[in-house]
Amino acid sequence: MKKYPVLALLVLANLFWAGNYVFGKYVVAEMTPVQMTFTRWLIAILLLFPLAQWLEQPQWKSVWKEWKMLLLLSLLGIIGYNLLLYEALRFTTSLEAALVNAINPAMIAILAFWLLKEKLSLLNSFGIAISLIGVLLVLTRGHLLQIFQIHYNWGELMMLLAITVWSFYTLLGRKMKHVPPIAGTAVSATLGLTVLAPFFLASGFSFRLGTQAAIGIVYIALFPSVCSFVFWNSAIRQVGASHAGIFLNLIAVFTAILSLLLGETITVPQLVGGLLVIFGVYLTNKKRGKPSASPNESPSP
Repeated sequence: MKKYPVLALLVLANLFWAGNYVFGKYVVAEMTPVQMTFTRWLIAILLLFPLAQWLEQPQWKSVWKEWKMLLLLSLLGIIGYNLLLYEALRFTTSLEAALVNAINPAMIAILAFWLLKEKLSLLNSFGIAISLIGVLLVLTRGHLLQIFQIHYNWGELMMLLAITVWSFYTLLGRKMKHVPPIAGTAVSATLGLTVLAPFFLASGFSFRLGTQAAIGIVYIALFPSVCSFVFWNSAIRQVGASHAGIFLNLIAVFTAILSLLLGETITVPQLVGGLLVIFGVYLTNKKRGKPSASPNESPSP
């Protein structure tokens, strides 16, 4: 695969993930987080299984034998992260959710240092500090000195919890490198749907969705859930996880662009905070022993 098509796949993957925040804001107005998560992955698995068979040709019995770990990953990444993300979008903007999410690689590095004893250089630690300052700028609307006096937005706090859940998902996912990523995601999504089914049935879901919500849920199911994952894993095998990880910062950038196109405004604290987060994440992952994301680890499932 040539260089430019690979870079195009990485850019498209992150563009589609950014759309999850933007379209999710519209869908959450008509569907609960449980309904959104269930419907999204129900549509997605109809494509993930045939795609996994076509692209990976996995030994399905071997994949299903890992059901206990895949169930745990599903509770964290398929159910936990998405429920928290969509709940956050009920209270905050798509842009602020994406800016808080941008600190995810730095949080993964912190937890890897704390739990797995992975080494962090002085430069990496400096990058984490810069990322934290950037997120605090976003959360405090630029009033850092009033950090303990400000009434924080519930949605932004939910996003902090969401990226914490995703960080644990990522660290556990490193133990599943022997499982083909698309097949593993398909099975994890199936297990997650099984867990969510009773809650979905009790939620009183109505199929009478408005046009924006209907388009939004189909977009979320097809592009962030399927296309981004396939594009990401196709490209990462060519350029490597470490190089591809830098492109994850595009999620916040694309979310900002899409938000502007839809009429939202960007404040100075958001802009400065976002730039600090992106720069800090770059320093956090610079010359680290392990990449920030592996083929099994997408940033926003």
